[in-house]
Amino acid sequence: MHYRTGIGYDVHRFLRGHKLMLGGVEVPHDRGLEGHSDADVVLHAICDALLGAVGRGDIGEHFPPSDDQYKGISSSVLLKKVNDMVVAAGYQVGNVDVVVLAEEPHLKEHKSKMRSHIAQELGIDGGCVNIKATTNEGLGFVGKREGIAAYATVLVVKK
Repeated sequence: MHYRTGIGYDVHRFLRGHKLMLGGVEVPHDRGLEGHSDADVVLHAICDALLGAVGRGDIGEHFPPSDDQYKGISSSVLLKKVNDMVVAAGYQVGNVDVVVLAEEPHLKEHKSKMRSHIAQELGIDGGCVNIKATTNEGLGFVGKREGIAAYATVLVVKK
């Protein structure tokens, strides 16, 4: 197949004393996200979408939280490793589209930095990465400001 798509999802709860990383960018906030790595829900969702597009399972299979070598690791490193798997499978990333669900913080001023960082890590044009942010209108764990979630879709193209 010349084109394949993938979808990814990730969620982490807020925790005081951690920095907030989203899309490979540190976002100023009074809480970060709890996780084995840096808990970057945006990059984790993209990793899962890419792995799904090339039929390579999910992020937990490749970088399990039970493995101490990934404790505190930058999700940008994981994204690079996943992109290497995409390339090894004979594909290249065509585009990435992400939705971040968060009541706080507001992400408008950070989205362009996230797009640039993701594009750089994947070796694609910045115009091929889109980041959207929305709230949950006060509903569920996101609406109660307990955490942040992200969905990602990707298109990969046979080289």
